[in-house]
Formats: sequence, structure tokens, C-alpha cells
Amino acid sequence: MSEIATIGLDIAKNVFQLHGVDRTGKIVLRRTLRRSQVPGFFSTLPSCLIGLEACATAHHWARTLIAFGHEVRLIPPAYVKPYLRRQKNDAADAAAICEAVTRPSMRFVPVKTPQQQSTLMLHGARDLLIGQRTALINALRGHFAELGIVVAQGARNTRQLIAFLHEEANPDFPAAARTALQPLAAMLLGIEAQIAKLDKAILAAHRSDPVSLRLATIPGIGPIVASCLSASISDASLFQGSREFAAYLGLVPRQNSTGGKPRLGSISKMGNRHLRKLLVVGAHAALYSMKSGKTRTVLADWARSLLVKKPFKVVAVALANKIARIAWAVMAKSTAYEPGSTGAAASAA
Repeated sequence: MSEIATIGLDIAKNVFQLHGVDRTGKIVLRRTLRRSQVPGFFSTLPSCLIGLEACATAHHWARTLIAFGHEVRLIPPAYVKPYLRRQKNDAADAAAICEAVTRPSMRFVPVKTPQQQSTLMLHGARDLLIGQRTALINALRGHFAELGIVVAQGARNTRQLIAFLHEEANPDFPAAARTALQPLAAMLLGIEAQIAKLDKAILAAHRSDPVSLRLATIPGIGPIVASCLSASISDASLFQGSREFAAYLGLVPRQNSTGGKPRLGSISKMGNRHLRKLLVVGAHAALYSMKSGKTRTVLADWARSLLVKKPFKVVAVALANKIARIAWAVMAKSTAYEPGSTGAAASAA
């Protein structure tokens, strides 16, 4: 058998498909492995280039294969699809990965460390619990409204509804309704306690990360956004510039241009959905402060000038784009944000 130079590895839960070629591109390996066989096979294989799709468990297998001395590159699944021939199956996927990983213009995903993945797990768990909390609040509000009990909007005001469930305080409250709503109230209180616990863990991760601490000095970025940015972007220098980073987050207009005529629409919403949401929410909070005129910086003056001719939410998304570009400069150049100078803010403009 010729020496294997490149392998496309299609990973799954239990069955892994390999497609290997030599330096001339000739196919020298087609094989299926069970999950337990993968470490033993690659530990004895001479060092080679291995491509994987950046999907579930990919970072774990990348770290494992790197420890065996191989060069591992993770490819976004959308970038592998153009190299897939005809119908889809595991063998065809592995062959497409093997072809895509050798392309000189291909973009790769940096391999995350266990600590970075753990920080992102904190964010994922928090986001899931917040969604469940919102569902419980809406359910309680809807049920209480059927009985004519309505309180002001806001999560904190839900405590007033929970107080109605105490029998000694409201003896006339229907017993069946109390029985139905008490489990929902108990779940809501338990979820709020767990969210507070996750917030403390995210804050601890933020304080132990120098990059996250620098990012938190940017307007609209707090500990939650900063820690998520730091854990999600392993190496900001892989992006050619701040505009490419903003495009990766989906904060730039979608193009449908042809014939030399630029046609721009709404933002593309591509890339990391959770990170984009956090930046837009943070930009809304920062814009409220800038709108009042209390903040006197170059960025605030730019936002206020835009508010004169554009709607608030449109300006907020534009500000999120600007914040993302500043964040790229802070990460890529290992510098601090200077609001009153031509430092990071100007270099990201």
C-alpha cells in the first residue's frame, strides 16, 4: 500500500468511514471503523493530514488525533457539500472531506480546548434554561389571566402571581387551579436558582480569561458576551479583517449583486446565531445609553448621528456590527479598547 498522505474521516456515533489518498491523489484506503477501533488505528498510522467536518464530537476527535501526531483540520459542513458527488452516504462524505481538506482556499475551524468547550456549555445551558423560564412565565400569566389576575410585564413581577398560590393569603383561590399551578411555580423558582448558579460560573470564567476581560471594556459587551466571544473565537487572526469577522457573524447585508450592480438587502444572519443575538442585545443596551447623550465617545457620537436619519433598531444592528469589528481588533491585535482615541475603534472602522 502506498503511503497515506490525506484522510477524510466521516465521524458518527458508532460507525466511522475513512477515505485515504496518497500524495498523487490515488485512493489507497477505504475502510469502516467502529468507535472503539478509531484510537488504535490512528495511533499506529504514520503522521498524515486528516480532515473532519466541524460537527458534534469533532473537537474531541481532533484533539485525540493531534495527540497521535497527525495534522487535523476541521471544515464547516457547508463547505464540504460542494465536493459531494451525486448521492449522499458515509463513503461519499468521507471522499468529499478528503477532497475539501486539500483545497488551498478552504477555511477551517480552529480546534477548541476542553476549557473553551466547557465555557460554551455554560452558555448553552443558560440559554436553554432561559427559554424554559420564559415558557413557564407565559404559561402562568395565561392561566392567571383566565381568572382575571394580571400583573405588570417583566420576569420579576411573576413573583406576585406565585404569591397568589399561598392558601393562607388567598383562601378564595380555586383549589384545583392552585393544584395545577403550584408545580409550574416550583419549576420556575428552581430554574431561576439554576440560572443564577450558571451566571456565577460564567462570571468566574470571564474573570479568569484575559481576553474576555479586555473585551468587556467595549460598550455593549459585558461578562456574558465577552466570555462567549473569547470561547467561540479561538484565533481571531484567521479572519482577514474586522469586516470578514462581522460577515462571519451574519451582521452584514446579504448580497444579490450581478452585472456590476450592487444589490444589498437585510443582514445575512449567517454564522454563530447565539453570538449574533448576544451582540445585538448588547448593542440595544449600549444605544439607550448613547442616545441620552451621557456617553461622549467617538462611537457614541457616530451612533447618535445615525439615529438622526435611521430607526432605533436599525442603528442597533449597525452598532452591533461596529462592536463586532472592534472586538475583532481587540482579540486579533491583543490590545485594549480605547474609546477616546484612534486605537481599536478606528482600526475596526
